[in-house]
Amino acid sequence: MHGLMMDTPLLISSIAEHAANFHGDREIVSVTMDNPRHRYTVGDAVPRARQLAGALDKLGLERGDRIATIAWNDYRHLEIYYGVSGAGYVCHTINPRLFPEQLVFIINHAEDRYICTDLMFVPLLEKLLPQIPNVEGFVIMTDAAHMPDTSLPNAVCYETMIAGESTDYDWPQFDERTASALCYTSGTTGDPKGVLYDHRSTVLHAYAAVAPDVMNLSSCDVVLPVVPLFHVNAWGIPYSTFMTGAKLVMPGPKMGDGEALYELIKSENVNLALGVPTVWLALLQYCEQSGQVLQSLERTVIGGAAVPRAMIEQFRKVHDVQTIQGWGMTEMSPLGTANTPKAGQESFTEDQRFDLATKAGRGIYGCELRIVDDEGQVLPWDGVAYGALQVRGPWICSDYYKLEGAAGTHTEDGWFDTGDVATIDPQGYMAITDRTKDVIKSGGEWISSIELENTAMGHPAVAEAAVIGVAHPKWTERPLLVIVAAEGQDIGKQELLDFFKGKVADWWIPNDVAFVDELPHTATGKIKKIELRRQFADYALPE
Repeated sequence: MHGLMMDTPLLISSIAEHAANFHGDREIVSVTMDNPRHRYTVGDAVPRARQLAGALDKLGLERGDRIATIAWNDYRHLEIYYGVSGAGYVCHTINPRLFPEQLVFIINHAEDRYICTDLMFVPLLEKLLPQIPNVEGFVIMTDAAHMPDTSLPNAVCYETMIAGESTDYDWPQFDERTASALCYTSGTTGDPKGVLYDHRSTVLHAYAAVAPDVMNLSSCDVVLPVVPLFHVNAWGIPYSTFMTGAKLVMPGPKMGDGEALYELIKSENVNLALGVPTVWLALLQYCEQSGQVLQSLERTVIGGAAVPRAMIEQFRKVHDVQTIQGWGMTEMSPLGTANTPKAGQESFTEDQRFDLATKAGRGIYGCELRIVDDEGQVLPWDGVAYGALQVRGPWICSDYYKLEGAAGTHTEDGWFDTGDVATIDPQGYMAITDRTKDVIKSGGEWISSIELENTAMGHPAVAEAAVIGVAHPKWTERPLLVIVAAEGQDIGKQELLDFFKGKVADWWIPNDVAFVDELPHTATGKIKKIELRRQFADYALPE
């Protein structure tokens, strides 16, 4: 027997209409290429998204066709999120920081029919044009006054395109499992792989994100997503902020500018900011050098890489900001865990709170977790056992786009193998100890490169740190610490190695330290370990 409930589909367009009806006066602030501080409201944005949908319908597209974006975080990109998906097409966000050959592969593999682009990426697309012959046209995200001369075929101005369309567009109704968005992994090994989201998974993910134990979003919040709109749906922020009515502040091309981020936070009274650790390094460094304090900021959600304890302490002790570490993947929409406190932790000391905050967090309802050994046996949540981390749930991919099981990332019983090695404690807090491909195995025992990196980051003379395994004649491999020294700091190898004593097991302490001017990063800001291993392939450890 079924219940007597209405069967209304969970569609992205319904989030837009809810926002227009209940939060129409909430502000959206953007830094754009043609306007240093654009302001309008949700009530302005949703009708423009309807206009875009109407314009797209006149292009002869079919439901499910891919429309790409190569753009920063701003109001036009936000409108495209809703206009494209709401009309039944697939919004394919592309990371412009990828290598040209990866961009070509992604555009051709996705079979994008149109590309919407920021002004600054027009020259890039002009260079790629001979290699992407199936793209039918380009939408330049600007107004007529700033429209460039370009060799891109069928190039139209965004504002001109939507200007004549009705704001009374009637959103189509369809199955909630209809594809809504497409995002490719950064592809550090092999070709990038596409993750195809649907309306149902996106709405459920947004519901989860707003919960008190996750991001705790409401209409009282002012949110700065420094995580890009081209990276895994900006962690769902375009949807969860519209769902709750939070004010949005988008930094456009100023994502890596510490001073610009500080000014946005201060002038717009931002109380929640989201981004990867490298972004916050720039912000914290600017604040330290200029003597500024992040007075309005209350909490920051950090993901994409392990958050060093030193960063968590600096946010709390200097700026009184709570750090919420999150973990997830492109394949997971991306949220899987969030590190928020539980009842019973009120008596924790400050050190205990910081220790807990360095973990990746506890599972969000909708994402099941398990760890397994090499034989696939499920391991206990005792905080000691560690194994391959696997997940499943309604916003986790069941396969990759056009691969049909060829990636070999899913188990026979339906779990996605994340490629992470993790441990889970009795309270459900998960800690990533390494990526499967990055773990250091010394004398048959595993050493966590992540824990060593976080420890090194606690030294005031270290700006950034990475640990890789290098060959050793007796122990197979041993850890090498690679660091970027903080500006104006001078530190010796032995002082750094001595810093580890008492903080990790003695046999974990790296055998040597290498100093570099900068560490290689992926397009999404993660340290590129594969490139470091190439760089130090012939490195000889001291005897």
